[in-house]
Amino acid sequence: MEAKGILSVANSDDSGSPRRMRAKVLMVDDQPIIGEAIRHMLAGEDGVDFFFCEKPTEALAMAAKVKPTVILQDLVMPDVDGLTLVKFFRANPATRDVPLIVLSSKEDPDIKYKAFEFGANDYMVKFPDKLEVIARVRYHSRAYINLCERNDAMVRLQKSQAALKNELDEAARYVIGLLPERMDTPVLSTDWIFRSSTELGGDCFGYEWLDEESFAVYLLDVCGHGVGAALLSVSVMNVLRSKGLAGVDFKNPAEVLCGLNSAFDMDKQNGMYFTFWYGVFNSKTRVLEYASGGHPPAILIDSSGIKKLKTDGMVVGGFPGTEYKKASATVESGAKFFVFSDGVYEVEYADGSGMMSVDDFAEELKSDSGCQRKVEQMMRFSQSAQNRELFDDDFSLCEIIFR
Repeated sequence: MEAKGILSVANSDDSGSPRRMRAKVLMVDDQPIIGEAIRHMLAGEDGVDFFFCEKPTEALAMAAKVKPTVILQDLVMPDVDGLTLVKFFRANPATRDVPLIVLSSKEDPDIKYKAFEFGANDYMVKFPDKLEVIARVRYHSRAYINLCERNDAMVRLQKSQAALKNELDEAARYVIGLLPERMDTPVLSTDWIFRSSTELGGDCFGYEWLDEESFAVYLLDVCGHGVGAALLSVSVMNVLRSKGLAGVDFKNPAEVLCGLNSAFDMDKQNGMYFTFWYGVFNSKTRVLEYASGGHPPAILIDSSGIKKLKTDGMVVGGFPGTEYKKASATVESGAKFFVFSDGVYEVEYADGSGMMSVDDFAEELKSDSGCQRKVEQMMRFSQSAQNRELFDDDFSLCEIIFR
């Protein structure tokens, strides 16, 4: 019999993966006869590998090599005191959580106390019965393997979540990249603010010159949140940017809504629909034509006060064949215009008095913002009303000042 080195009763799994490990018993004892006795006890047990270490000074190195699921260790050995070795096993990251059963020649409460205080999981008096050894080895090994499996699953979950977050962050950057650049021209200036309530939101907005005289502005709000809503939102956005609606005059708001309603039937969009506001400002006539579908009114503020710009139209994609009508408003020089999603004002007041209304929000839009950007001021206004920074819905607000 070779007392030094490894005694194995089965092919060990050296893959290092706790999920596939068999029960692995590492015996540390300076008496080879004890190791041989335990080996014989476990020899007939299916799925159990046995490893023996005669020198306590080599125990940590052997543990690192065989990756045990349970350690049997004598308390009385030369060179290294048994309790000290228990402390070494617990201080070593590779064996910190491995169940450790100490073997002692005495049933001594003081020794038991110290063994458990130093980190032992169990205690057996030499020489133990075979059934007791098998039962304790399997019990502790099973518990440790389960722990390793949970830890491994957690690591894989964290890696998966990190990868998903990276992808969502990349998608969010793509969505933000679709939003328009701010403008400052002799005709008008623009500003906007967008805060998604989740990694990906369902709001999108844009504006552009259709020709030298016609300036289009729009905002859509897809039902729900997350990836599905964002995908639909981006799809609609790209159609609007590319003018990808056959036979539709994009200077006619009613035609745009009809075209989108036909192209994005909710029955073909996984049951999703969206609200929409679309307007076209003519810089020569100073007339703003607009149409909306299920969307909050846009707000035009001029010398006469607050004007709500909204038409009676159903949500887009909800009902095939819906007809949308347009309306118009004259825009004074210096007028301020705001289009937004319902997430900017549908916030619960922190004092429990109810939910902010669109009229409450419109009154604040009319107030003087001082030196602060108006869109920033409005976001702070809504955050203050609910007494928290994060919103339950996407916060999308676009401002246009007509000169």
